[in-house]
Amino acid sequence: MIAIETRGLTKTFGDITAVNDVSLQIYDNECFGLLGPNGAGKTSLVRMITAVSPPTSGDIYILGKDLKSHSREVKASFGVIPQIDNLDPDLTVIQNLLTFARYFDIPKKEALKRSSDVLSLLQLDDRSNSPIRELSGGMRRRLLIARGLINSPRILVLDEPTIGLDPQAKRLVWDKLNELKAQGVTQLLCTQNMEEADFLCDRVAIMHQGKIIENDTPKNLVSKYIGDNVWEVKLDPQEKNRVIQIFKEKRLDFEIAGNSVHFFREEGTKLIGKLIAPHKLRSRPPTLEDVFFKLTGRSLTE
Repeated sequence: MIAIETRGLTKTFGDITAVNDVSLQIYDNECFGLLGPNGAGKTSLVRMITAVSPPTSGDIYILGKDLKSHSREVKASFGVIPQIDNLDPDLTVIQNLLTFARYFDIPKKEALKRSSDVLSLLQLDDRSNSPIRELSGGMRRRLLIARGLINSPRILVLDEPTIGLDPQAKRLVWDKLNELKAQGVTQLLCTQNMEEADFLCDRVAIMHQGKIIENDTPKNLVSKYIGDNVWEVKLDPQEKNRVIQIFKEKRLDFEIAGNSVHFFREEGTKLIGKLIAPHKLRSRPPTLEDVFFKLTGRSLTE
């Protein structure tokens, strides 16, 4: 079953096209990653999917229902974890959850049970009566996730869910998200963390300048655009210019990253070995971040 489908989705703000004719299918029980540099249109796309902002044109279907005619019903199927911490600082942990539960007309007895369950899931059950101001940043992030689960959503939308977390807390959140997916919760993940996307996502879409430019599994994207290895070499300016010129003439696959040059294919390695000292060359496994840089560039686009 298709959990989220967009057809020709477009969003404009005056003369600016933030989302340009985007068609996507996200399957039930899938973790789907939405990647892209700042300003790529990710936030505008998610705001339309979650019925916060109307599209300029195009259609959205959630669990087979047209969002235009079933917006109230569709909203109830979403759990949204925002990037910005918007917990109520005047309430305790449990009060934040119970207050949020009212938006979904969840009876108090059921809301208490669900609150206890999600706090236990995110290892916050011992903080139930703590004021928000007493929580660490990592605890607040976990509480935001717990709050997004209070309505037992079919679809979970996560915007940078582990931003600012230490490695232990980040891994806890990743493990819990995998548990939720195993329980049938579809996930739409917006993240700048390529390691997170690679670990959690079944498929990712890379968005750039309002368009989806690629959509596949992380493994397939790495294989298609990078290959089996990345070779990195740091060069002084004279060496770098000479090597780059030769590689351009040979039409070989490379990328400039500051004072380094990255090579993605075997023929580049054979050639570079003849041009520089071997000890300057370093090999490493390819990553999703390599694909991201290759498709969207390394320049700031804001």
